[in-house]
Amino acid sequence: MSEFILQVENLKTYFPIQTGVFQKTTGYVKAVDGITFQVDKGETLALVGESGCGKSTTGRSILRLVEPTAGKILFNGEDLVSLNQEQMRKKRRDLQMVFQDPFASLNPRHTIQRILEEPLLVHQLGNEQERKAKVYELLEVVGLNKDQAKRYPHQFSGGQRQRIGIARALSVNPKLIIADEPVSALDVSIQAQILNLMEDLQEEFSLTYIFISHDLSVVRHIADRVGVMYLGSLVELAEKDEVYEQPLHPYTQALLSAVPEPNPDVKKERIILSGDVPSPANPPSGCKFHTRCKYKMEICENEIPEWAEVGKGHFVACHLHSESSHLGT
Repeated sequence: MSEFILQVENLKTYFPIQTGVFQKTTGYVKAVDGITFQVDKGETLALVGESGCGKSTTGRSILRLVEPTAGKILFNGEDLVSLNQEQMRKKRRDLQMVFQDPFASLNPRHTIQRILEEPLLVHQLGNEQERKAKVYELLEVVGLNKDQAKRYPHQFSGGQRQRIGIARALSVNPKLIIADEPVSALDVSIQAQILNLMEDLQEEFSLTYIFISHDLSVVRHIADRVGVMYLGSLVELAEKDEVYEQPLHPYTQALLSAVPEPNPDVKKERIILSGDVPSPANPPSGCKFHTRCKYKMEICENEIPEWAEVGKGHFVACHLHSESSHLGT
């Protein structure tokens, strides 16, 4: 069996562009365009990048909430892409998701009791009394009171609703949780509480996380490794400290330069990227980042950079760090 809990190999998720009365396909939006990474059991891998870079689609593709176009998704060595819908439904007991909007992801017409019982009913776990006891246990685990089970989502604050979303994900004892921008809609003080809760739960239940975010300050608090995405592709992946202290890809450097510095005495240069993010329906040739990169070379316009390990566990896709580049490393 694989030493990784999850292996994603050359994953692609394309959405057809259809026009006209007969909905003729005229092209594709390449939301995820051939990414490869692994996740170790018990770790937190963060996927970061600007809006529209494909990080959320990556998470949904892993769970097959959207169907991948190509590639492999190996969970404990088993390819999820090869499973039929019924097999995948059963497998989702091991893979759960926490969504960005804690209000929109909860049915406003159902009580919290009903919301937390639903996964148990779907997977046929426990009798009525056992399910009720499980709901009370879950509420206490995420810092809520069992007396709140009869309330409705609108009666809770944003932070409390996200705690309910986390409880719902935990209800079927998953091994891997994909958290898609789980704190972006919350106040900063509440963000810290939710992040601390997720860390405590990870240790208590031996969870593995894929944490999706655009906020590098949040990611630094919770991640073990960080993968940086740009226009559907991974451009850098390394241990958290290495990404923050020795970023290699120009895009990673630009993202980090925009992170606020809490110490007013520390001055750092802000890297301003030129131009707009290209369309994933018509990405640039060669390196997708070359249209905004100040280090652009001729090779960048014509050749796709190789996804290569340039240091132990440090991967980057950039001609500046390629053996084929005249600049070397």
